[in-house]
Parts: sequence; structure tokens; C-alpha cells
Amino acid sequence: MSLNPDPSTAIHDGEPPSVAGTRSRANAAGSQQRVTADATAAADGAAAATPASVIASTIAEIGPELIDFRRDIHSHPELSFRESATTDKLVARLEAAGLTPVRLEGTGLICDIGEGPIALALRADIDALPIDDLIAEEFASTVPGVAHACGHDVHLTGLLGAGIALQRAHESTPGGLGGRVRLIFQPGEEVTPGGALRVISQGVLDDVPEIYAVHCDPNVDVGRIGSRIGAITAAGDTVLIRLTGHGGHTSRPHLTEDLVYALGKLATDLPSTLGRLIDPRHAISLVWGEISAGHAANVVPSEGVLRGTLRCLDVDGWNQVAEVLPDLVERIAGPYGVKVELDHRRGVPPVVNTEDQVALIEAAVRAELGEHSVQLTPQSMGGEDFAWYLTHVPGALVRMGTRTPGGTTYDLHQGDLLIDEDSVAIAARIVTATALRVLDSKR
Repeated sequence: MSLNPDPSTAIHDGEPPSVAGTRSRANAAGSQQRVTADATAAADGAAAATPASVIASTIAEIGPELIDFRRDIHSHPELSFRESATTDKLVARLEAAGLTPVRLEGTGLICDIGEGPIALALRADIDALPIDDLIAEEFASTVPGVAHACGHDVHLTGLLGAGIALQRAHESTPGGLGGRVRLIFQPGEEVTPGGALRVISQGVLDDVPEIYAVHCDPNVDVGRIGSRIGAITAAGDTVLIRLTGHGGHTSRPHLTEDLVYALGKLATDLPSTLGRLIDPRHAISLVWGEISAGHAANVVPSEGVLRGTLRCLDVDGWNQVAEVLPDLVERIAGPYGVKVELDHRRGVPPVVNTEDQVALIEAAVRAELGEHSVQLTPQSMGGEDFAWYLTHVPGALVRMGTRTPGGTTYDLHQGDLLIDEDSVAIAARIVTATALRVLDSKR
């Protein structure tokens, strides 16, 4: 005899068997209806999932992890083309997300997400600067003389978060992403002419129709971006001028080459003369960072050096400077009899954003962050090797705000740079929203 009574005949609180059985059958039917309804709701929810909804929930979920990842990278910065540990960490996390990253020669990597033709590429730079970290946070750099003082730790972490979210969306939504997105984690942005050239030489842009990137801007509040059509950065070169002579005594400058005087003429006359020979609308800027010669007050030295940076706002001006600079240096220094060696090292051209791509990323940002999240940014005199990608394919780079509203305005390439960490998840949101918009446009 079973110790568990038949629910159809069991007596409930003194009710007659017929009433109790009817109630039990009704309860069982109601329970089955709830199970069916729950299953239907779950199925409807799965069917209703979209890449955008999956990406939003994923970035929210992994937000704390991304902050930890960024802090780890900030604590362990690596200089250009030495980003081995940084690359290893990125590879490990992407593989854990089910992706197959491909290491580039040396350092850096690429990673494709989705299927079919490549719809776009998203790029982040991964190197740090040779500068002391001056922040007092617990995640300050542990490497003396090396720091992420340009925000590349935020760039790479944002792109990592985007990769994880895009992969989850591809796996969990009907039809996946509907195209392929290429992530580029690029080494060596902080040296000229830039790691972008090395990446491009490895075929990374083959079959890529357009490309996008964000760059931290501590002059813009977090949650906003600065954008512009056309040139958003400047061309940037380095100029080294070495003068040599016989040397001599300062009491008899007429018997030798007055090398220091020649250096002074070059230091003052060369920048101003360039401004008279080239259309000022190109905004040529030659600024010296080093001038050195001699060690004694009464000795005319036999060698001296001038070193600086040459910047201009457009490619035409950049090319004109390259043509006139050698002759101009000789003309200024020539009267003093010194021997002149000019090393004009071409750096990067301006980043020239294309109109369609600017419109697309601005629309994506407004939809993601709000109608008033986009502002016009002035053209920077800084250089960025993202420019090399845009000599091959159309694209856009925007400036992503990293300043806490009402907080301190910092500067890039300074050891005290502090970034509002809300920008880490925002970077991921911006690039994923851009990717989805491009994918939608190609369907």
C-alpha cells in the first residue's frame, strides 16, 4: 500500500473526495498552463533578443571586469613594440570569450567576429609613453618611467569589451551579426611613423571597407564626444639639425665658425621664414624641444644640435615643407661656414575623417548616449598614426570625453592624467553601436 495518497482521492481540510479531486485536477491544469506560458514567454524572449539588446546587457554585466582589466594594464604599461604582456592578456581574454585572435608580427593582434565579408574594422592602440606616472591611485604604473598617459589603456579595454559583447550577440541572436567585424589592437602608435604602417604591411586592411576609432580627450566631459569632418589632427614630423665646425676661442670668432650663433639664427629664423614661404593657411608650426652646444663660456664649440617637431594642418602644406626645408636650412646657416646635416624625419599625415563615416558614427553616438552627446571639436596640432589607415580606406576617429563633469581638466602626455573610468564602458558602447549601424547599412 502506497504511503502517498492519490491526489485525486485525497481529502483536503475535510473536503469531500469529489470536491478535493476536482480542486486538485484544477490545480494541476493551472500548473501545466503556467509551465507552458513560461516556456512560451522564454521562447518569445529568445526570439525578441537582438544584437543591440545582447550587447547592452553584456557591457553592463562585464563593466566591473573591464575596469579591473584597464587598471591592470595601467599598472603594467609597455612601450612601443614591446607590448608582449599586454598582447598576451588580450589574447587570453578574447579566447575565453570564444574568439580566435591572431597575433601580429612582434606585438599586437587582430580578431574577427561574425561571418561573411568584413563590414568594418575597429582599431585601438596598446602602447604606453616613456613618462613617469604621477597619479596617486592604487593602480598607478609599477614600471618606472613608463605610463599610460595618453589613454591607450582605455582604448584597448573598450575595444576588448566591444569584442566580448559582439561575440555574445553573434552567438545568441538569430542570424548572428549579419557580417564580420575586425578588431585591430595596434602596437607602436607613440613612435613615428607609427605602428599602423607595420600593421597595414601585414595585410590587415585587405578587404576592409571602412575603419573607426576613438581617442581619449580630457577636455571633453565623459558621456560626450568631439567630432569633425576632414582633418581632425595635424601632420607631425621630427627635425634634427646638426652643425659642425672647427671650434675655437670666443676671443677670435672671426678665425673659426661661430657655431652657436649659427644655431641661434636657425632656431629663430627657420620657423618664421617657413611662415613666409608657405601659405599661412597650412598653419606650419616648427617648435624646438632641444638646443645644445658647448660646455665652456670661452670656447666656440665644434658641434651643436637643434631638435624639434614640425606640424601642419593639411597634406599639401606637409608636402611643401618637405620640399623647401633642406634649401632653407642651408641658406640660413651657410653664411657662417658651418657644415649642416638635416634629418627631417617624416612622421604621420593628418587624420582626415570622411564625411559619410563621420555622419554614421555621430548618429550611432547620439542614439547610444543622447541627442546632445556630440560636439564639434577643433583640429588638433597633435599627430595620430590612425591617419595611415585613412590613406587606404574611409573612416573616422572621434574624441571621447574622459573628464568628470565639473572636475579637473587634465592634458594628454602628462604624468598626472586621470581619466573618469565611466569612459571605459562608454568606449565599448560607442564602437559596438557604430559596428551595428554599419552592419545594418550593408544588409
